[in-house]
Amino acid sequence: MDRRAFMKDMALGGLAAGLAPKILAAAPQGGAGPDLAFAQGESPAAITKAAIEALGGMGKFVAKGDAVMIKPNIGWDRTPELAACTNPEVVKALVEMCLAAGAKKVTVMDNTTNQAQRCYARSGIAAAAKEAGADVPFVNPRRIKKMSIKGEWLKDWDVIQDFVEVDKLINVPIAKHHSLCRLTLGLKNWLGAIGDPRNQLHQDLDRAMVDLAAFFKPTLTVMDAYRILVRNGPQGGRPSDTKLTKTVVAGRDYVAVESVGASFFDIAPAELVYIKLAAARGLGRMDWEKLRVEKRTV
Repeated sequence: MDRRAFMKDMALGGLAAGLAPKILAAAPQGGAGPDLAFAQGESPAAITKAAIEALGGMGKFVAKGDAVMIKPNIGWDRTPELAACTNPEVVKALVEMCLAAGAKKVTVMDNTTNQAQRCYARSGIAAAAKEAGADVPFVNPRRIKKMSIKGEWLKDWDVIQDFVEVDKLINVPIAKHHSLCRLTLGLKNWLGAIGDPRNQLHQDLDRAMVDLAAFFKPTLTVMDAYRILVRNGPQGGRPSDTKLTKTVVAGRDYVAVESVGASFFDIAPAELVYIKLAAARGLGRMDWEKLRVEKRTV
C-alpha cells in the first residue's frame, strides 16, 4: 500500500487528523510477517485485538499452559477519560486473548504511585481484568526481593517476584507526557514492577529505565494510544490534557514500539535519551519506519 492510498483510507475512516506524519507515511513491507502493527478505530478492545491479529495472533506469543503477567500502568487515581492509566478495555482484550490462546493463568498487576485500592478501582482496570478472567492482586510487600539487574547503571534493586515468576510478560503502557523525562511509555512502565524508593532512580532515570527493560525482557509490548496525555503528565487531571488518537501499537521489539510512541507527540525518537541508549545497546530498533509494518482499521 503506497502512502497516498493509506492516507485516503485513514481519511475515510476519520482517523487521519491528529496522527503524526511519520506514522501515516510508513507502509507495510514484504517479508515473513510484520514487526509492528498499528490498529485504529472507535473501540479500544477491537483495535487491541486487531493489532495482535495483525502480528499473527496471541498464539505467537502465548502457549498453552503459560502463566502470563500483563503489566499496565495503573499508577494513578484517575478515570480512563483522564488518560493517566492504561485503558481498561485494552487490558481486558489482552486477558481474553491470552486465555483463549491457552494460558493457564493471567495476572494483572502494578506497583501504583497513588493508593493501590483507589488506583485499581478508579482506573477501571481491576473490574475489567477480573471480568475477563484475570487475577488482579495488589503488590505483596513480602514478595519483593532484591535481585541482580546487571545493568550498565542499575546493578541491583528490589523486584516484585510476581513479574519474574511467569512464563510470559506483556507490557501494556499508555502513551503520556511526563514532566521529568518528556514522555512515559513502555520503558518507564517497568518502574511499576519494582519496589520503592523508586525516586532514587531519578539520579539517572534514562539509564535506569533501559536497564530495567533489558532485565524484564517482555514477550510483547502493546502501547495504548487510544487517548493520550499530552500535557501535565504523568497524572494529568483534566480532559483538556488529553487527545484522542484511537490507536494501539503492538510489537515484539519494545524499542520500536517506544519510538512509535514518541511520534504521537511529534518527538523524534533520537530526542529521547532512553530510546537512544536502548537502541545503542542493541535492545531494539529506533528506526521503526524501516521495519515491516501492518496497519488495520476496525
